Amino acid sequence: MIATGLAQAAWQHAGALMELAPTPAPGGNGVNTDKVLGFFVKNIVPILLAALGVIFIGRAGKGEMSKVMTSSAIAIVGLLFIAGAGAFFFFGEYLVNLIFG
Repeated sequence: MIATGLAQAAWQHAGALMELAPTPAPGGNGVNTDKVLGFFVKNIVPILLAALGVIFIGRAGKGEMSKVMTSSAIAIVGLLFIAGAGAFFFFGEYLVNLIFG
């Protein structure tokens, strides 16, 4: 009974806060996705690849060659999925128009 009352009070307060929230102006600038994507490609991806390389070299130095090969194969498949997602990011609308007319 108390939990129900608390839930209803929280719901009412959330509704009141939503009414006070500012609405975005029509035709706003939005997020520049090209610069965000460029930042990830220039800064984040090389750091992640370098970390993977250090891990693989460390494992190979310990003689865990089978684990290194497995991890390398998984990393390559992961990179292929990322490349495929990037391709759909750029060519997705074209493919949808091609398939569905």
